[in-house]
Parts: sequence; C-alpha cells; structure tokens
Amino acid sequence: MNLTRFRFPPGLSFIVPIVAAVSAAGQTPPAAAGKITLADAIARARQYGGQVTSANLGVQQAREDSVQARANRLPSVSAFNQYIQTQGNGTPSGSFVSADGLHVYNEQAQVHQEVLAVFRKGEVNRASAAEAAAKARVEIAARGVNATVIQGYYAILSAGHRFTNAQRSLKEAEQFLDITEKQERGGEAAKSDVIKARIQLQQRQRDLQDAQAAVEKAKIGLGVLIFPNFSAMFDVEDDLASAEPVPGADEAKAKATASSPEIHAARSVVEAAGYDVGVARYGYLPSLSIDFYYGINANQLAAYGIRDDERRRNLGYSGQITLNIPVWNWGATRSKVTQAELRRTQAKLDLTLAERTLQGNLAAAYSEAEAARAQLGSLRSSVELAAESARLTLLRYQAGEAVTLEVVDAQSTVTQARNAYDDGLARYRIAVANIQTLTGTL
Repeated sequence: MNLTRFRFPPGLSFIVPIVAAVSAAGQTPPAAAGKITLADAIARARQYGGQVTSANLGVQQAREDSVQARANRLPSVSAFNQYIQTQGNGTPSGSFVSADGLHVYNEQAQVHQEVLAVFRKGEVNRASAAEAAAKARVEIAARGVNATVIQGYYAILSAGHRFTNAQRSLKEAEQFLDITEKQERGGEAAKSDVIKARIQLQQRQRDLQDAQAAVEKAKIGLGVLIFPNFSAMFDVEDDLASAEPVPGADEAKAKATASSPEIHAARSVVEAAGYDVGVARYGYLPSLSIDFYYGINANQLAAYGIRDDERRRNLGYSGQITLNIPVWNWGATRSKVTQAELRRTQAKLDLTLAERTLQGNLAAAYSEAEAARAQLGSLRSSVELAAESARLTLLRYQAGEAVTLEVVDAQSTVTQARNAYDDGLARYRIAVANIQTLTGTL
C-alpha cells in the first residue's frame, strides 16, 4: 500500500515520507472522494439507514389505521348480487318454504350506517395515539443511528491518529537504527545494539501497516451506513481537538425530557391504551344500525315482470332499523375490558421506566464526559513527559550511559502515551456527542 498517497483530514499529518520497506508493499488506497463532518454522516445515515426507513413505514401503516377508523364511522355503500335456484315441486314457490319462486334474483344497492358509531370516537382516538407513537419511534430509530454513526466516526479519527503516531514512531525507530549503526562503525556500540534497533524498526513497520488497516476497516464500517451504494472513498473532519461545550446538567435534563422520543412514544402508548379500555367497554352498550336497500328482489331479472297475468314493478326499495342489545356472552366483554386495563397499566409502567432510563443514560453520559475531560490534562502531560524522557534517554545512549533496551522502552512509552491521549480525546468527544443526542441537539 502506498501510504504516502493516503488522504485524511487536515490535522492528521498523514502525508509524510514512509520508509521504503512499507512503500514497497505495493498497496495503493483509492483517492478520497470528499470530506464529511459528523453532522453530515448522521444526516446521510438517517437518509439511507434501513432502521429509519422501517420506522417511517410503520408511521404510514399507523396513518392508514387512522383513515380506516374514521371511515368506519361513516355510512358504507355496497352492491348485493345474488341468484337463487330452487327445485320445483309443481307450485310457483318450489320445494322450499322460504323460497318465493323457482328463480330468485337479488340485485340491490345497500347503504349501511352504525348510528352510535358517530358518537363513539374511541377507535379514532386510539388510532391517532398509535400514529403519534409510530412517529416517535422514527426519532428513536434515528437516535439509534446517531449512536452507531458517532462510534464509527470517531473510530476513524482514533485510528487515523494512531496511524500518525505510528508514522512518528517509525521515524524515531529509523533515527535510532541510524545512530546504532554509526556507533557500531565507530566501535562505540555492539552488534547486538544494531540488531535490537532493527527489530524495533521492523515492529514499527508492522504497527504502521496495522494502523493503516484499522483506518480502512473503520471507514468501511461507516461507509456501509452513510452511502446508498457502499463506498469507503471519503474523509472525515477531524474535530477531536475542538473544545465542545457541555450544557449544564439542569438544562440538559430539561431538554432531554422535552425532546425524548422514547418518552413521547411511551406517553402515546399510554394514551392509546386508555382509549383501548373505552373501546372494550363499548361491548356493554347496545348497537343501532340503519340499512337501506334499493334494487330487485324478484323471480325475473327485470325492472318489470309478469305475475298472475299482471305487469308488476320489480324495482323498489326497503329499509330496516336494527337495535342489538347485549345480554349475555359468558364474560367475554368483561375479559376484554380487564385485558385492556392491564395493557394500560403496563403502558404506564413502561413510561415510568422510559423516564428513569433517560435520566440514567444522561447521568452516565455526563459522568463519562467529566471523567474524560478530567483526564485530558494528565494524558497531555504524560505525552510531554514521555517525549522528554525518550529524548534524554537517547542522549544518554549516545553518551554511553544507557543501554539499547532503555531507548526502545522509552520510545514505546512515547507511542503508548500519544495513543492514550488521542483515545482520551475520542472518548470525550463521543461522550459529548451522546449528550447532544440525548438532548436533541444533534
């Protein structure tokens, strides 16, 4: 891989000379297609992510339930078409008592209306609450995407910083190998020192290759989420060093409670469950329906027919009013009401749990952010101290006062300190981004 051509955001010193041993590997990464910020990545993931799309489909289905609930309160019109063939017995009515002829044609338009449904809005309200819950679940899915994108985004930046650190460590190992070779030629160092320095150089070369692979793997993981067709040809904005302010705890708590989709969804479910209890209690009430029929119910499929040598009109209308009063159904209605009440109780418990969970997640995010921020100063100091120790140890080695292992150990300590500092920056940025997600500002 030709690491000298690898592109990455400004701030990560990727474009530096790489040792011939690494460059000779012949691996060339594709050129980056563009630079993406965290907000861009989140917006792309919401657009192309399957979770949000599935949640939006759920909203559309809930909206159709609302349409159906409203339609059920309005009159319905249907066309009734029927032909009845009855076995003859020598009489006009045929073999069956209920038949009024050998041939019966029913061609009627029926208008049906449940009168009391106009006054019962439980089904409509329940469907509206369910639609509101479905809309809240879209935001829940979107925030779930947020968390995944945040982790992937900062995994790229963290891997990129480790790549930069690996480059610096490789150059330091090269310099130390050059020093040991010169001292060996001058009779000031043993051959074993050169061997140890060369072993360290080879390890740093492998570390650099591993760091490059980690960057590519991290970009692949995020690329799957933010592009409609998979691509890893992109760069990300390096914001690890930016000081992102954290809102106050009270302000964050208020914003999180007001914007939490989990709480909104839970409240909508409680509301829908309450309407569900009312709908179940409809079973105790009578039903009143009106039906109007217009068409043909005759022995001939014609507007006019001949019967008893007289021309009679077959086309006409009829109507009926039905009052159905429930009397006994073995406790089925009572069971439905009890079941609906249990669902409402469960929904209230879920709402309480959602509120506690939100508070716990916010407190955990604040704790993580505070811990990460508190450690940044110490981590930065460790980098400075380790770099100074490595410099002094190298000077002592050149003066013959230190052995090779001390230099190797000091240089390894510098690399570890640099990586730990960059990991601390990523940890803090992730914690802040999680707080912003919980408060609805990201």
